[in-house]
Amino acid sequence: MSEELRWLSTRELAKKIATTEISAREALSDHLARIDAINPAINAVVTRDDEAASARASAADEAVARGEPIGPLHGVPMTHKDTHDTAGLRTTWGSPIMADRVPETDSLIISRLKAAGVNTTGKTNVPEFAAGSHTFNPVFGTTVNPYDTSKSASGSSGGVGAVLASGVQASGDGSDMGGSLRSPASFNNVVGFRPSNGRIPHTLPGNPFAWLAQSGFMARTVSDVALTMSATAGPQPGGPRSIGEPGSVFDLPEFGLGTDFEPDLNGVRIGFSPDLNGLLPLESEVHEIVADTANVFSSLGADVLDMIPNLGDADEVFNVRRALDFVHSWGPLLEEHPDQIKDSVVWNIEMGLNLTGAEVVSADRARARLHGDIERFFGDHDLLVLTTCQVLPFDATIEYPTEINGIGLENYLDWMRALCLVSATGCPAISVPAGFSKSGLPVGVQLVARPGADVDLLRMAHAFEAATQIHLRRPQLSVSMP
Repeated sequence: MSEELRWLSTRELAKKIATTEISAREALSDHLARIDAINPAINAVVTRDDEAASARASAADEAVARGEPIGPLHGVPMTHKDTHDTAGLRTTWGSPIMADRVPETDSLIISRLKAAGVNTTGKTNVPEFAAGSHTFNPVFGTTVNPYDTSKSASGSSGGVGAVLASGVQASGDGSDMGGSLRSPASFNNVVGFRPSNGRIPHTLPGNPFAWLAQSGFMARTVSDVALTMSATAGPQPGGPRSIGEPGSVFDLPEFGLGTDFEPDLNGVRIGFSPDLNGLLPLESEVHEIVADTANVFSSLGADVLDMIPNLGDADEVFNVRRALDFVHSWGPLLEEHPDQIKDSVVWNIEMGLNLTGAEVVSADRARARLHGDIERFFGDHDLLVLTTCQVLPFDATIEYPTEINGIGLENYLDWMRALCLVSATGCPAISVPAGFSKSGLPVGVQLVARPGADVDLLRMAHAFEAATQIHLRRPQLSVSMP
C-alpha cells in the first residue's frame, strides 16, 4: 500500500480519500513515514506538525463518514514552502533573524489550500530570504537533490521540489520571482508553474501592487498543477491586481483524463530557441536536450518557428524591480541586523537603496517597451519555448555557478538569466521535464505564454508531458521504508 500511495497524483489521492478507498489517516501515515525515511538524505522538511496533522486527518475521515460537503483536496497531506505564513506554525524564510517566528495568520495561498481541505503537515526548506536558486541557509542547512544527493535541488522552492521527487507528496505550493518554481522543477524532474500576476493575488497588508514575484505550484504532473490552481486562484478583496476569473477556469476535463488523454498541438505556433538566439550561455547537454524537444512539438502538430520576442529590455526591468522589492521586504531588517543577512541579499538590498530616480524611470520605460515587444510576439505566436536552467544540477557545496562554458558570471543571479528574463515580461511560464543528462540529472524545458493565458499554457504543457512521459522517471534514493 505504501509504495502505491506515495506515487499517486494529488487528484487520485483526493478521490480515494473522498470515496473512502483509503482514509486520510492512512494517507498521512504514509506521508510522515516517507519524510522519516528520506529527510535524513535530502534535508527538505524543516518543520513538522505531526500531532495536529493527525487530529486533522481524523476529523477529515469523520467528515467523509458523515457525508458532509468536502473540498477538492480533502484530507490530502501537504508540506508548505517556508516563506508562506502558516498560522501557529513556524515560518522562518531560512533566516536566523526569524528562526522562531510563528505567524498568527495564513498567507492567502495557504488559507485557500486549507479551505480546499489540505492537511498541513510541515514546512520545506528555502534559501535565506528565498534569495537565489540554491536551497541552503544557516538555520537548517542545505537541501540536496534526490537524483544525486551531492547536487543542488535548486531553489528557492528547492525543498518543495525535493519532496515531490522523493514521493512525500504529489503537489506543493511555492513562489517565483526569478525562477523559484521553475528552476527546482527542472532540477528535480517535476513541473513548476509561475502564474500571471493576479491569479493568486498579492493582498493588503504588504505590497498589493507587487508583480515580479508570484505564488504558484509545483507538482509531479501538469494536471495536478491545474487542480491546485483551481482551488487557489481567483480574485480577493484587498488584491487590487486580482484577475476576475475564478479558479474554476483551471478545472477542465482534459486535466483529469490520465492515460486516456490524446495530446494534440495542431495549429499552435511556437517561437523556439533554447538559448534565445545566443543571448544565453548553456551547458552543452542542456542545449542538446532542450533542442530535441522541437521534434516533440512538431510531432504533435505544432508549427515550430525560429523566432523569439525582443527581450533586450528585460535585464534592466528585472534587476531594478527586484532590487526595489528587496528594499521593500528586507530593507528594515538590514538596518536592524546588518551582520545576520547573507552577502548576496545585502548586495540586492543595497542595489535598491542606491538606485536614482532616473534609473527607476528608465526601468519603467524599459518595461513599457518590453510589454510592447511581448504583445507583438504573441500577436502571431501561441507559445515561446526555451531552456529552464542553463546548467545541470551543480555541486551542492557551492553557493552558485560562477561560469558557464568558460564565460564568467558576475553575481548570484546570472546563472538564472533564462528565468529572470521571462519573469520581467509578466508572462505565465512553466517548466516541464524534458530529459536527463548522461549522468542521470534532470533537465526541464520552459514554456511561456502571453499574460493571462495561464489555462492555455497548462493545456500545451499537458500535451508535451503526455507525449514524452519523462516525468515518470523517479530517483533511486537509498533509504529503507517500513
